[in-house]
Amino acid sequence: MPITVYSADIVVPVTAPAVHNGAVAVQGGRILHVGTREWVLGTLRGATTPVTEVHWPGVLLPGLVNAHTHLQYTGMAHVGERRYAGFEDWWASFDAVYEAGGHDWGGAAASGAQQSLAAGVTSLADVVTDVEAVGALHGAGLRGVVYWEVIGWANDRWRAEGIARVEAELDRIPTPPAIGVSPHAPYSLDTEPLLDLPDVARRRGARLHIHLGESATEGGPLTGPRDETWRNVDAESFQALRRDGFAASATDFVDQLGVLGPDCHIAHGIYLNAHDRSLLRARTTAVALCPRSNAVIGLDEPPVAAYLTEGNLVAVGTDSLASSPSLDLLADVAALYDIARRQGYGAGDLASRLLRAATLGGAIALGMATGPDRVGQLQVGSLADLAFVDVTGKSVREAIENLATDGAGRVAATLLGGEVRWAGPAWADRSDQASAGV
Repeated sequence: MPITVYSADIVVPVTAPAVHNGAVAVQGGRILHVGTREWVLGTLRGATTPVTEVHWPGVLLPGLVNAHTHLQYTGMAHVGERRYAGFEDWWASFDAVYEAGGHDWGGAAASGAQQSLAAGVTSLADVVTDVEAVGALHGAGLRGVVYWEVIGWANDRWRAEGIARVEAELDRIPTPPAIGVSPHAPYSLDTEPLLDLPDVARRRGARLHIHLGESATEGGPLTGPRDETWRNVDAESFQALRRDGFAASATDFVDQLGVLGPDCHIAHGIYLNAHDRSLLRARTTAVALCPRSNAVIGLDEPPVAAYLTEGNLVAVGTDSLASSPSLDLLADVAALYDIARRQGYGAGDLASRLLRAATLGGAIALGMATGPDRVGQLQVGSLADLAFVDVTGKSVREAIENLATDGAGRVAATLLGGEVRWAGPAWADRSDQASAGV
């Protein structure tokens, strides 16, 4: 097979130090070599197969991983253009539009998939509520996990028909990509579905994903002794616990039911105290932070600095256009950078850690960081999913800083398996292609 060498001023492998004047050799949809341009071309000297070099005068990094979105709501962007006074205010506006009907969920999700490619995103955690939208990633050839969302089930109805319904709905999702189950949130499901859904997913070898800590009503006490008496209560739901005066956090509640684990990641994680965050670490559960969506809804900022300082597994999500200005993941990286600095995170590694969250961190959250089809990294043998960004700097450190703070809207091209799937005007104008002559 022919070999293409993609060289760039700065190459960011994520699983290794960034490289000035670096290159990535691609063959058969996978990465063959990563290193300095001189070394990669030298290694290929004398190759019997054709070698072509494409040079980009900017940054090359792995395809981004959007660890939380709902592509089916792409057509509801007008809801996300407003600002709200809190979760209940936003939910009322969202629900009114959703219930009005007349939506083309499949077309909206397909549009969201193309917008994601234009933002350098190659893998997604797409949470789907309506069956018409389940094929968006499959149709676009994108990677990731399609999570079937389960919402609004009470215990009695669940016992009668819940598991059979969910199993049938999961069978309708086309693969690839992978399939997952998304119990919506602790406040939107009674106890029995929250107890059963992890088993449904794990029997299938599927992933889990849940909204957690998005509403202030989910938080536990920030300080003082924790009341554990709720654990002895046979509560019908998390809301019933709160109604009866127990101060358990939603994180404690879903952990008690076995939801959390290394095969699960949560979305938002705003209203999680230090104990809750430690539970995520203990269960090896990642958190997908969606700061621009939180701002639109009128929520508090996520505790970014605490997550980073304490060593939590962090990923990045855009959420849907019903609560976010765009599907540009690098815009959320920039927002997280600003929030972390305001919260007192002063270390010089902030930019690189947030870029890791938007690539390898997302891959870890989706269970895609290891194995033959691993993503989120530029590593020999991994899938050749690449993003080229029109950002540079006088040094590697400056380029990475600029990428994290000013990379939004600057993706020039996105490759899936070594094939160009989206390219903007800058790609044709500024990328150079020639035979490498090796």
